[in-house]
Amino acid sequence: MMSGGDQEPDHYYVGIDVGTGSVRAALVDQRGVLLAFAEQPIKKWEPQFNHHEQSSEDIWAACCRVTKNLREICWDKAGHFFDLPDFLSWKATGVTARSLCSLVCKWTYSAEKGWDDSFWKMIGLEDLIGDNYNKIGNLVLPPGASLGSGLIPEAARELGLPSGIAVAASLIDAHAGGLGVIGADVRGHGLTCEGQPVTSRLAVICGTSSCHMGISKDPIFVPGVWGPYFSAMVPGFWLNEGGQSVTGKLIDHMVQSHPAFPELQAKATARCQSIYAYLNSHLDLIKKAQPVGFLTVDLHVWPDFHGNRSPLADLTLKGMVTGLTLSRDLDDLAVLYLATIQAIAFGTRFIIETMEAAGHSLSTLFLCGGLSKNPLFVQMHADITGMPVVLSQEVESVLVGAAILGACASGDFASVQEAMARMSKVGKVVFPERADKKYYDKKYQVFLRMVEHQKEYSAIMNGS
Repeated sequence: MMSGGDQEPDHYYVGIDVGTGSVRAALVDQRGVLLAFAEQPIKKWEPQFNHHEQSSEDIWAACCRVTKNLREICWDKAGHFFDLPDFLSWKATGVTARSLCSLVCKWTYSAEKGWDDSFWKMIGLEDLIGDNYNKIGNLVLPPGASLGSGLIPEAARELGLPSGIAVAASLIDAHAGGLGVIGADVRGHGLTCEGQPVTSRLAVICGTSSCHMGISKDPIFVPGVWGPYFSAMVPGFWLNEGGQSVTGKLIDHMVQSHPAFPELQAKATARCQSIYAYLNSHLDLIKKAQPVGFLTVDLHVWPDFHGNRSPLADLTLKGMVTGLTLSRDLDDLAVLYLATIQAIAFGTRFIIETMEAAGHSLSTLFLCGGLSKNPLFVQMHADITGMPVVLSQEVESVLVGAAILGACASGDFASVQEAMARMSKVGKVVFPERADKKYYDKKYQVFLRMVEHQKEYSAIMNGS
């Protein structure tokens, strides 16, 4: 055990994250330092437009670096139905206990009242009620609780780990990211939240899509925002979960569908840069004396190309762009890329304002996920929300969050909150450019009017 000071830790934890395209694993020590990292791709199928599937056995095989397909079985032969985190926990331990996070956030389970028989009867799945809900979970554990006797021998052989090591009740990936950042010790960074409760922090897990995780001591009902869920992420706190259906995917779409994309690829390759690093540097070249964000004064984007998850909860909404010209060059692509990032940040501001109107009091953003590695994305979120953005010392915060659960399951920390404070570290703080506030306030007014205009157009076209 680590007794204090600068002594080297002798306990280490494995965090596993299943993403859209790959399974990632990391070795993390008691101080939250990521020591080793591995990644294995997983398969995706698209049998029809806008319909995506993945095989849970393929995901497990990726964890173990072997290939195996899930054998299709009939409904009446199924022993258990699992959400993915609980499936992986079962494969690792043989324990069918479910994580409170999975059941509360995805399966309509109530942390206070349990399952609701009337719901399953109403939707025609009353057979799941039998045997005390054995098929979908009658033993529910909080995230970080130790499962059974730990890693079973078969899983230990496949993973190359010792049999019997502790395995924690899991979290959904975005919730693990929130856990990995929201409890960080912020002393010495000049942040307002240093003197405020942890409920003043909003974790934004931003990748293909984005999730906005805010916690509170009492339940807060926010229109268009999921929850409140009790103890679904941080034990003892209520969770509200906002979200944007497409963020990283939207940026990819806007860039890759532009006529100048082949030119961008060629120039980025010639410089040995990613296309987004090249675009960021190109924006710095064309901005001249003005702040880079001012390049979009005549170009505005509404980002709901895949419907709105929060705070409007309207899957019928579509994306919008106003201010297009006949330009097809790289400058035009770069400015459209910038306007798209700004639109995503305005969406975050919209979610924040809705949460605050309902009773949350937020002062600081904690970003993690793939998009948090893009400095332009981070700066735009700071400038547009008017809040400082905290980036973790370890960029793979979802993996750190998963490792925090393992640390708790092993008994090395008395509580999840203690593990969060010890293993989450601030790496960088990005403050908003206050001088640009008036400009972004104007663009935000345009942003909000765009969706109202879309609703007006829909009413006209659908009217008699």
